[in-house]
This record gives sequence, structure tokens and C-alpha cells, in this order.
Amino acid sequence: MQAMEITGGSGSADALVLVDRPDPVAGPGQIRIRVRAAGVNRPDLLQRQGRYPAPPGAPDILGLEVAGEIDQIGDGVARWATGDRVCALLGGGGYAQYAVVDARHALPVPDDLDWVQAAALPETVCTVFANVFEAGALKAGETLLIHGATSGIGVTAIQMARAAGARVVATSRGAAKAEAARALGADLSLDAENDELEAAITAFGGVDVVLDMVGADYAALNLAVLKPFGRWVVIATLSGARAEIDLARLMMKRIVLTGSTLRARPADEKARLIAAVEATAWPWVTAGQLRPPVEATFPLEQAAAAHHRLEAGGHVGKIVLTV
Repeated sequence: MQAMEITGGSGSADALVLVDRPDPVAGPGQIRIRVRAAGVNRPDLLQRQGRYPAPPGAPDILGLEVAGEIDQIGDGVARWATGDRVCALLGGGGYAQYAVVDARHALPVPDDLDWVQAAALPETVCTVFANVFEAGALKAGETLLIHGATSGIGVTAIQMARAAGARVVATSRGAAKAEAARALGADLSLDAENDELEAAITAFGGVDVVLDMVGADYAALNLAVLKPFGRWVVIATLSGARAEIDLARLMMKRIVLTGSTLRARPADEKARLIAAVEATAWPWVTAGQLRPPVEATFPLEQAAAAHHRLEAGGHVGKIVLTV
């Protein structure tokens, strides 16, 4: 098969080259997917730079989510059949013509969803579900604050929160991005470069849950705008990982501060999460309520260009490779 390989030690996007690799084989409990599209995510950039190594047993090939047809089934797999349209959460290996994955980590692709749309879902939907709905315990009628609201994670979180009956406050950089977040369903969409965030969010009534992909720069803001018993969930630290926090205020407001990563979770935990997503969030997909926008697509051999596009930071929604 053809796959994208990281060559050299520069860490630049241009270190991605197309190579021939042996076709993977589905082992017990696994399926092999003929990949039609693969999502491009920020952890891919970090792995390419040597800052986010693949977990033990995962392929060294980039790619955390794919969509395609099952073309091989390992022993002990009862649910799936060859030819089934699926998308899947991977520990790695998505930038290739074939990917092998635990059969429990796949989800059915609705008939009206194309490969590009389907490939944009698994990693982002699982991340949002685990952090906003499980760790953050967001409920109908509550308010979610999303920093980086036009990222792949952000646009997915807007749609999922709205589908669950919650209100959304979005922050993003620039008027165009703020308008894009508003068009996706944010009840209050703020331009982080020009708006007074704390004053606007406080006037809106504060928030119950924060999905934080920024980190240090917004720590004081999050603490200020969270309501009593609020939940603050950190999943990335784009502005830095170290912040000064007023612990007394955290205590007085009874705020829960937590965070998580997804890729290194054990296979059984990922299977539990996929099952929860299928039961709770996948009906939003089949009903058309969850369709994160795709900013751009690139053929597999242009994965370097896709990385450059993601690193440029002007995108709204997902970037996807076609295979």
C-alpha cells in the first residue's frame, strides 16, 4: 500500500513523503479498512515534530481517524461484514490506503454521509463527547464556553452542544471567524482580538462548562466567567501549559478543573467511549444535526500541504485527506 512516512529529523511538514509499505493484516478482534478519507488533526502536527509519539503498538504512520469500507475481518469479529461503510478512531495509521483497527472502535457511516464528512467525525466527536459531556457533564439548558471555536474540535463542539439543548459561547480570533462560529449556532460569538471577553460573557450570564484549547492565557478569564459548580476542561495548551490560578476563588466557586487526552487510552476504554458516542451522539449524525464543516481536502500525496494549511491557522472546521 501507499502511505505517508515521516522522514528525516527536521520536523517540518516537508518531511512527509509517500512510500510503499506492506499491507496491514487484520488480527483477532480487528478489521481492515480500505481508507477513502482521513482526518488531519493537530496531534498529527505534534507527532511529526517529535512532540507526541505514537503509543506502544500503534503504527508510526500519522492519522487518528478514517472512513472507508471494511475489506478484511479478523477472527472473533461478529458485528461487521466486508463492504460495510465505517469510520473509525485510530491510534495511528490513517494516512495510508489501508488501516487496521480494533473492531470496537468503528462506527457505521450513514448512507447520506460522504467519505470526507465521515472521516471528519471520529476523533473530534469522541474528544468532544469525552470532555464536554462526560468530564464536563454538560446538560440541556446549561451554557458551554468554547475557546478556539472554529477549529475542528470547536465546530464539532458547537453543533453537539446545540443538539444536546445547551447554549454556546464561542471565542475565536478575528471578525470572520466570529461570524463563522455564529453561523454554526453559537448563541454568543466573540472576537478574541477585539471584544472584551470577560465583560461580554459575564453580561451573557456566565457559563457552566469551559472547553479550553488555549491554556495559560485564558486561565483567569475562565475562572472569572464560570458559574458556581462550573466545570473547566483543558484539552490543549496552545498559549502555554503553565498558568497562575487563584485557588481561593476556585474553592469559593466550587469549580472542577480537569483535563484529558484521548490517544493513549486503553483499547477497552476507547471501546466504551465509542459505544457511548454511538448511543448518545450518533443519532445527531444520522439526523443531520452534526455535520462539521470541512475547510479543505487534499489528496494523500499532498499531506504536507494539508499540514501547512492547518499550521497557518486560518481554517474554519476540518481538513481532510482523500485516498
